[in-house]
Amino acid sequence: MNYEEALKYISDTYRFGSKLGLENIKKLTELLGNPQDKYKIIHIAGTNGKGSTSNMIHDVLVASGYKVGLFISPYLQEFTERIQINKNHIDKESLGRITALVKEKVEIMVKEGYNHPTEFEIVAAIGFKYFEEQNIDFLALEVGLGGRFDATNAISTSLVSVITSISYDHTEYLGDTLEKIAYEKAGIIKENNDVVIYPQEQNIIDVICEQAKLKNSRVHLTNKDNIQLLHTDIEGQTLTYLDKSIFNLESFNINLLGEHQIYNCLTVLKVLEVLKEKGFKITEESIKKGLFSCKFTGRFEIIQKDPIIILDGGHNINGVEYFSKAIKRYFKDKKIILFYGMLKDKKPENIVDYLIDISKEIYTLTPNNPRSISSTDLAELIKKKNSSIKVEALNSYEEMLPIIKNANKDECIACVGSLYMIGDIRSLLTNSNKTI
Repeated sequence: MNYEEALKYISDTYRFGSKLGLENIKKLTELLGNPQDKYKIIHIAGTNGKGSTSNMIHDVLVASGYKVGLFISPYLQEFTERIQINKNHIDKESLGRITALVKEKVEIMVKEGYNHPTEFEIVAAIGFKYFEEQNIDFLALEVGLGGRFDATNAISTSLVSVITSISYDHTEYLGDTLEKIAYEKAGIIKENNDVVIYPQEQNIIDVICEQAKLKNSRVHLTNKDNIQLLHTDIEGQTLTYLDKSIFNLESFNINLLGEHQIYNCLTVLKVLEVLKEKGFKITEESIKKGLFSCKFTGRFEIIQKDPIIILDGGHNINGVEYFSKAIKRYFKDKKIILFYGMLKDKKPENIVDYLIDISKEIYTLTPNNPRSISSTDLAELIKKKNSSIKVEALNSYEEMLPIIKNANKDECIACVGSLYMIGDIRSLLTNSNKTI
């Protein structure tokens, strides 16, 4: 296959839906020679913060001199973002060749009576095989959905299981309480594993700890008091790590903005402590270098400063709450012109209050996804919540451009919602040089 044929094949498998379970992916990886068992894995599950945490771990290990794979989902602008090594995306030739190989194995599976793998299972299999071919040292492996039955959980073991911030999302699959969701996320924990948990509510921690105990795994808790913010502005954040037991990090910088990124960073530091104790070469210098180099597009990303334009893939209630807090911290003196689009299953009716609270005016958009709520319906929903705020439904992303062009220095353009939408907007504003 060439690159375009590979993308079409992968895209066409979307019709097989999302089926939680490991039978299919384990059969597919078995036919590929179980490539996922050929390298050391840090497995990251959670509702929010998985991508940021995965990227920070990846970048520090790269700065430590290792060859490191990164598997994330979804992608923002280009499919190859999902499969990376040392910040380089999978090349198009390799993607085409490995997709063809995976297709052959899928055909064998179907003939043997197995269900056709889902899109995510196929992408995971492609990533696993590519990382094996490239002989990586580590893989920062981000879970797609849940954990227990996620395709990434085809791995038989991992160095560390990481559980990031947990909130309500995908409740139709994962359960309608935080405890049920935590149980599904904790399904990535392996026998005799090490488990690092983002600082969060005790009821969530208790569920994860219970599952870790059943697997004879060691839990490493994070303490918010161990990290301190020294300075923050739109250029980044300066932090100090107060736990000196393994690393001495008096002052270091991260580019990722928002209070939640401080605690994602705290979680990463605990992971690095575990890896250091296992004998891997990680120094204070490589930590500082890796964290400073880490950038994650579409996550409270300031792509322009005059006027200020922010892109944020806050696509559920927890993510939008983080976004709202960051807006208040960094742009409290600005009038916020908000562009907003969501998927129906993210319960936008529970989210809009956070956005009404910070916005001068709101323009709604329809993300390019069949699960989207239309811009018209979203605008009506906002008007029912608050009839006094200016709300307008847009028919296309291009209709944003004259609004942005007319913004003045006292205003801030903020785009928040579905990553499908944020990726398209980022392409519109950056790749076509249409920023104002």
